[in-house]
Amino acid sequence: MWKPTRDFIQKTNLFKIMQQKGFDNYEDFYRWSVRKRKNFWDTTVKALDIRFDVPYSTVLDDTNPENPVWLKDARLNIVESCFKADKNQTAIIYGKENEKQLNKITYDELEKYVNRIANSLIDNNLQKGDAIGIDMSMNIEAVAIYLAAVKAGITVVTVADSFTPNEIKVRFDIVRPKLVFTQDYLIRGSKKLPLYDKVLEAGAEKIVVIENSDIRLRRQDLFWEDFLSYNENFEVVPAAPLDTTTVLFSSGTTGAPKAIPWNHTTAIKSAADGFYHHDIQTGNVVAWPTNLGWMMGPWLIYATLINNGTIALFEGSPMSNDFGQFIQDARVNMLGIVPSIVRAWKNKGNMQQFDWSSIKCFSSTGESSNPVEMEYLMKLADNKPIIEYCGGTEIGGGYVTSTLVQTNIPSTFSTPALGSEFVIVNENGLPSNKGEVFLIPPAMGLSHKLLNKNHHEVYYAGTPQIEGKLLRRHGDYLVRMDNGYYRVMGRTDDSMNLGGIKVSSLQIEELVNSHVAVIESAAIAVSPENGGPSLLVLYIVPNGIVDKELIQHELQKLIKQKLNPLFKIHDVVITNKLPRTASNKIMRRILRQEYQKQV
Repeated sequence: MWKPTRDFIQKTNLFKIMQQKGFDNYEDFYRWSVRKRKNFWDTTVKALDIRFDVPYSTVLDDTNPENPVWLKDARLNIVESCFKADKNQTAIIYGKENEKQLNKITYDELEKYVNRIANSLIDNNLQKGDAIGIDMSMNIEAVAIYLAAVKAGITVVTVADSFTPNEIKVRFDIVRPKLVFTQDYLIRGSKKLPLYDKVLEAGAEKIVVIENSDIRLRRQDLFWEDFLSYNENFEVVPAAPLDTTTVLFSSGTTGAPKAIPWNHTTAIKSAADGFYHHDIQTGNVVAWPTNLGWMMGPWLIYATLINNGTIALFEGSPMSNDFGQFIQDARVNMLGIVPSIVRAWKNKGNMQQFDWSSIKCFSSTGESSNPVEMEYLMKLADNKPIIEYCGGTEIGGGYVTSTLVQTNIPSTFSTPALGSEFVIVNENGLPSNKGEVFLIPPAMGLSHKLLNKNHHEVYYAGTPQIEGKLLRRHGDYLVRMDNGYYRVMGRTDDSMNLGGIKVSSLQIEELVNSHVAVIESAAIAVSPENGGPSLLVLYIVPNGIVDKELIQHELQKLIKQKLNPLFKIHDVVITNKLPRTASNKIMRRILRQEYQKQV
């Protein structure tokens, strides 16, 4: 347990806004944030100093809560709000595995770099409304390309560098980027992992390769130095607040990933969570091992730069000693992680040697955490608090989280995110302390549309009616404890988080069922007995007699090649049949309960 001192509380962003609005008690301030949504978001937009070309007439028109209008009548480009800091302040500090040197780029240098790339996009015949793709590691070029595209009114399609060619193609087929940015190789320890070849196999129309090595390009592809303009001046392209800036992907229960557009207001939600819940202040150094293919990539950019902080980027494995050294030498103040990384650190015991005293707080997201491992993490920085942070790509940030003005207890959430609220519903459709989470719109950051699915059907159709409020489906299983804090216990639907990556059961099952020895299968995620990251378990109905160890090895190889090398099979269960509903749907919930009883 960590308790903030009065002096510590008074230095936080959150306390300063509470005082400004006349609140001494956090719970009262939270209630105000949802009962007076317009006042809260107007206050937040002003606190973040969001820049507008044309100001809004009202911060929120909630006549239709399913499709609210945020920042009505405004014109802006969120990138302008990313360059408010002193031009000589460090915008990005960057390190690489196997290299001791730290590189820095100031806000002024980054903005000029962004402008050069924006001009290059226009020179290559891209215009407002077109799309580019980014499939590369999280480095200075990735950040600059991302900001340049948004500044030019061009949509960014982001894909994680760990994906297979097939998964990359699935995403590119939905949005069809005219230009894709990638690297020749990724270096992970002693391994050289080809990335350009994967993007090529995925069928990218035209590719810009960041690093110039000995690889041969197609006639239409370019190396970075041949693409980049020298013109450092670029006039920002204003947009409507709900214009799409980014397309990210999140797996649901229907197999194919959901294509989720982010807009200029989504960035404000990310920055608001960074401001209130993570206390990112001017000059703070923020690190989060992530990638633009996951929501925490764009979140890191907006939450840090809009709050005038410094992004700390490390290219390499976060499990390595070099990463620990980087966090020490970069003097990181806020470090975000997924619990799987903490488990690896604890098992390896390699991070205790570093001085992480500069850390003000950690943040943990992506999957359920284990209290013992979170306590270990706190001790790595002399007992610093952990902001448990749970949300989703379609939220733009968190819906349940922690703060630095409340007692911090490992692996628990102390509050709904400011400006948003939810209700826990049991199996009988009634409010409860244990059950499925439903969000109560409107809240800034919530998605308004999907590119390849019916948004209403996915999030609103068939949801319960409680006290006449519109409810939005989310799918997490939440428990409110006796002390009023919360724990997330996994998913209630057929999606799962594996190593911080959301994937649907159907995606895995379709692949497993393609194996000649499998008639049908069910993929489930189970939680360890003491909590922590979910484990992938496969139930299979075999085509004849199979060897369990051999089939697990072959299925693991198949998942690595065709889906994602980061997904690890914990166990395979051989069975004669799978439990089904009257309509023939697999009852994965029954399988989860059955497996948990056995272990």
